[in-house]
Amino acid sequence: MPASRPRLLPWPGANGQPCYLVTEGGANSRLSRLADEMEEVQLNTGSDLLKHARELLRTRHVSARELRFLSHRLAEALHDALRVAESRAMRIPTADDGAQSAGEADYPAVDAPGRTVVFISAAGDLAPGDANG
Repeated sequence: MPASRPRLLPWPGANGQPCYLVTEGGANSRLSRLADEMEEVQLNTGSDLLKHARELLRTRHVSARELRFLSHRLAEALHDALRVAESRAMRIPTADDGAQSAGEADYPAVDAPGRTVVFISAAGDLAPGDANG
């Protein structure tokens, strides 16, 4: 079985650099499943944090310290969500056999629950039978 394309992992390296996984097991490898679980935890944490932020901001008596702490946690959650979106956009298959697209996926974004990724691509092989360009 050929090695998969590099997968952006949901955690940084020791110096904050992006980490990638290349495995012959593809999505079924142990590390790939661990990365899937970590992505789910990160997205759920971000969703919970957003709910907390909305509740906190409805309160009239919020200190600057609380807002600063909330801002830091929201920035961390956004960073994690953007990394998940980028990783998932890089892995979008185009065919039933899981083959990768012939084109790049740019500007990935993920919805709040982390279930849907949208992106821009000029690839002509993303949707079989699609003739709209």
